[in-house]
Amino acid sequence: MSDTKIIKGGTVVTVEGERKADVLVVGEQIAAVGADLDVPAGAEVIDASGAYVIPGGIDPHTHMELPFMGTVASEDFFSGTSAAAAGGTTSVIDFVIPSPQSSILEAYKTWRGWAEKAATDYSFHVAITWWDESVSEDMGTLVRDWGVNSFKHFMAYKNAIMCDDETLVNSFKRCRELGALATLHAENGELVYTLQQDIYDQGIHGPEGHPLSRPPEVEGEAANRAIRIAEVLGVPCYLVHTSCIDALEAVTRARHEGQQVFAEVLAQHLVIDDSVYRNPDWRSAAHYVMSPPFRAKEHQDALWKGLQAGMLQTTATDHCCFCTDQKAAGRDDFRQIPNGTGGIEDRMGVLWHHGVRSGKLTPSQFVAVTSTNTARIFNIWPKKGTIQPGADADIVVWDPNKTRTISAETHHQNIDFNIYEGMEITGNAAVTLSRGRVVWQNDQLSTERGTGKYIDRPPFAFYWDAQKKRNALAAHTAVDRD
Repeated sequence: MSDTKIIKGGTVVTVEGERKADVLVVGEQIAAVGADLDVPAGAEVIDASGAYVIPGGIDPHTHMELPFMGTVASEDFFSGTSAAAAGGTTSVIDFVIPSPQSSILEAYKTWRGWAEKAATDYSFHVAITWWDESVSEDMGTLVRDWGVNSFKHFMAYKNAIMCDDETLVNSFKRCRELGALATLHAENGELVYTLQQDIYDQGIHGPEGHPLSRPPEVEGEAANRAIRIAEVLGVPCYLVHTSCIDALEAVTRARHEGQQVFAEVLAQHLVIDDSVYRNPDWRSAAHYVMSPPFRAKEHQDALWKGLQAGMLQTTATDHCCFCTDQKAAGRDDFRQIPNGTGGIEDRMGVLWHHGVRSGKLTPSQFVAVTSTNTARIFNIWPKKGTIQPGADADIVVWDPNKTRTISAETHHQNIDFNIYEGMEITGNAAVTLSRGRVVWQNDQLSTERGTGKYIDRPPFAFYWDAQKKRNALAAHTAVDRD
């Protein structure tokens, strides 16, 4: 296979717009973009006639082979990134989640070892699950030496990985000092813990108890609290899996007030509602147990509007697969059902079908919310997230007319269930390139174990500038007194 490739006859789509252009790839990078480019001798020609040529998708929220709730997620870094490539996603940002009282740096090294089998590129957020001076020191090492610029804070999962407000404050301050982004799972863990017990005691033991124990108000309270803490401390923050009107309102208020707040929405929260928990088939209902849960339809409508208006900037999957036998740990107690759903292979197609084809999103907006905004927010643009010379050749030839029916029988994800089972969508990846390598073509995967690379994400210089301004203001307003 040639090291030089040229994608001919397509419409290149970036956040700036659309244009007819060819794309020349030399090695791992894009070398040229322009109309009617000459075909170099020996180059492999990829026909994109009638198709769009878009940046490879970036999923900012995945959990490959995660140890969680007494089991381990069934998707590993090779199978997960391969399935992603089949759907047009070429990079993921996964999560290192250390156990409380353990070294976050050692946990990071463990996850890096697991990820060496990845087929496409990857990076990591690191969760802060406890606090002392060693955590602060390790955060500095991770930012300076290991290319980490975001730290995750779980406000839920009491007696496990939940952060209290003291940990949030300490970690947020350290993020500000280091030029890192504070990311948040916003649910009030104390309320969830109480409601879970109350609902179980009422005799509700099945999956239908899960959404009752995590109502929208629980997410809204935590989102608003975290955003306000970030406001006081002067650190930008990013909310993962925004699922309800209550949290969206907190984000919208803060952004209208000029606060640096970013938020993602999961593709599944845009198209699946809470009726799935009332399915009499326990197996089916249990496979939708994730946190935050699926919501009533009015929340979906609001989330679409938030995405259209730019209040929600990114789309993700929270891809965390547990097979039926793993979900069965909670057969008689919804609190014990491992939380997580799949979807990394289907995110792009679902968003195109329900977003672009319905008129909710333009192709350029689709590129923004599936790739470019994530690259910009997490400081890897223009290496990722665009089609321009010098960028990594993470490219998808997107066929807007390609139709498929989503099913666990045909997907490439390592799970025996698909949350979109039976959904027919139009618009799918025809060809996927990962740093110049064709990894998906003619409905066939050609990924190779270990060919993915780790993506360094440098800290943000403007945080340092903001801190200097705060220090200058404090010095100016200080009053000398006898």
